[in-house]
Amino acid sequence: MSGHVRHLYVHLPFCAHRCGYCDFVTVVGRHAEHASYVDALLAELQLERGLLAPELETVFLGGGTPTFTKPEELARLLAALPSADEVTVEANPETVTPELACLLRSGGVTRVSIGAQSFAPRLLATLERAARPDDVRAAVYALRDASFDNISLDLIYGIPGQSSADLDRDLSEALALEPEHLSCYELEAKPGTRFAHAHGAALTRQSESMEAYFEQVVERLVAAGYRWYETANFCRVPERAGGRDLRARHNLAYWRGRDYLGLGIGAVSTVGGRRWRNAPRLAAYVAALARGERPERVVEPLPADVKVRERVMLGLRLDEPLRLAGVAPALDRAGLDRLERLGLVQRGIDDGGRETLALTPRGRFLGDGAAAVALA
Repeated sequence: MSGHVRHLYVHLPFCAHRCGYCDFVTVVGRHAEHASYVDALLAELQLERGLLAPELETVFLGGGTPTFTKPEELARLLAALPSADEVTVEANPETVTPELACLLRSGGVTRVSIGAQSFAPRLLATLERAARPDDVRAAVYALRDASFDNISLDLIYGIPGQSSADLDRDLSEALALEPEHLSCYELEAKPGTRFAHAHGAALTRQSESMEAYFEQVVERLVAAGYRWYETANFCRVPERAGGRDLRARHNLAYWRGRDYLGLGIGAVSTVGGRRWRNAPRLAAYVAALARGERPERVVEPLPADVKVRERVMLGLRLDEPLRLAGVAPALDRAGLDRLERLGLVQRGIDDGGRETLALTPRGRFLGDGAAAVALA
């Protein structure tokens, strides 16, 4: 019997090098192990296939740098994965050649997310990024030539040494490429990373500017015709996109509390009342699946109250009202009243007569802080 999960995440951990601020599960180089890792991914998919619905809505290949994976192995993986309405691959700009773009297109990929981060060479050097600004432009042109009509660019703000003018230039450079989607993230250097050690004082100074940078990003992109549909995510409004809804459907599934299956080292799955994370060790993962066994996992129960609280926190990140049916017990009515008096939340009724809640534009700038006040 087929399952119900309609969203699949596949982790490809390989990178050319590890950026100092990165705390994702990554592996540098290891070209000789790309084939065995893809074998393991496909073996894990086979073991978990019963969880997946007959037809998927989204598949997302993240990393790492998925496009650093050896081309023949990436092509083999794409050919073996289930088809889906939206298939996204993350890419570092310097890995995107015309040949790679054609490989992705012929492999059923519909959307590519490019990690641009910045268009300022000195800021890219601070971030330890290999790509140069011209690499970003060349990647977009190669994808357009391969007929991709859904490209996303990632930008980072709050980089040590970055000014408001630098950020404005980054936004202008990104907009000049006319991407369908933009993700703009505040730089987070987790404690213990090489970046936090090297730039701790500068990061502390930049933290005072983060709110102003955030407002600058929203103002520029909304004025340019992008919908601010999630705290850090923007897409072209349908009127400027031929009527298409260009929100990232895979990420929307997370924010809306949908179940998803994750494959690969470090990948997380949430199915029903359970959540599990694959152990991050590459050799152990490959060895277990070669024996026909599931990889080592950390499994945690997902009680209903935790799931509901996550639904509220993630749902309020969106620009669409959150339906309160089923989540009302997690809300603090006194906290909601206080937020409403401050003009940070707005209650409403949808077309079906159901009560809804949404952060106001002012509340969205406070983001998770405002949402936390709404929780009991």
